[in-house]
Amino acid sequence: MKNAMIIAIGLLPSICLSGCINIKAPDKPIEINLNVSIKQEVVVKLQKDAQDLITSNPELFPQ
Repeated sequence: MKNAMIIAIGLLPSICLSGCINIKAPDKPIEINLNVSIKQEVVVKLQKDAQDLITSNPELFPQ
């Protein structure tokens, strides 16, 4: 009897709140804006590649 009382008390809040919770799809589509800048990485990589090319072929790029 004691276990039934504990279960009933535990279920009471969920029964009371079941009418208050509504799940509804949004009217507008969800937009996730990922403004990720990869410019710095590309520039650094190109500078490294260019420096390696110049160092390995000094005859092509006289200073």
